[in-house]
Amino acid sequence: MRNLIFVFIGFLLSCSPLKKYNTSSQKWEADIVQLEELDNYEKYSNNALLFIGSSSIRGWKTMKKDMAPYETIKRGYGGAHYSDIIHFSKRLVKSHRPKAILIFVANDIKGNNKTDIFSKNLSDRSPSEVKRLFKFTISQIRSIHKEIPIITIETTPTPSRWSAWDKISKANDLIEKFCNSKPQLYYINTRERFIGNNGLPIKSFFVKDMLHLNRSGYILWSNIIKEKLKKLKI
Repeated sequence: MRNLIFVFIGFLLSCSPLKKYNTSSQKWEADIVQLEELDNYEKYSNNALLFIGSSSIRGWKTMKKDMAPYETIKRGYGGAHYSDIIHFSKRLVKSHRPKAILIFVANDIKGNNKTDIFSKNLSDRSPSEVKRLFKFTISQIRSIHKEIPIITIETTPTPSRWSAWDKISKANDLIEKFCNSKPQLYYINTRERFIGNNGLPIKSFFVKDMLHLNRSGYILWSNIIKEKLKKLKI
């Protein structure tokens, strides 16, 4: 019986996303260490909002101003994927006792069919795989913060990745459905505000790369987020 238990545990570990994507975290390790160092000297109240995720979080230079009167903690890095944030989520949240955690990760599907021979990091995930990685990320965070609200901001429709929007929106829908089935797990829909009357992303909300938000885009983003927070009474 004991041997069977060990075999079962070994099977579970072999199926874990942490093992499957064990090379995905190496690229961003130095960035995560820098963010952890911030935790050693930056102090925040328990009423702060903790933002984690990819470059749209990291590059949000006006977050403090845009999200006022909320206090914010910014812990974004590089071009985060769910396949690497599963390794870092605990480290990003463990030092904080925030009012809520907000997640934005938008790089697992981007219309890229190239393959990295080492880790396949460049190839797109399927919508169902993105959902699985998202669920695992939530379980990692919940192992530390059992009850606080976790709010996911959906992947924004962008001009540069519009060719992949069908897959991106499918992943968004799967994640939204999962969020709606769990307590204290919420979803922010942004597509209705970033797509124009012509059915295409509104280019005036983006910088030259047509991927990242400009000042107008961040103002709109922050307004959408604050509307949701107000609705949730956070």
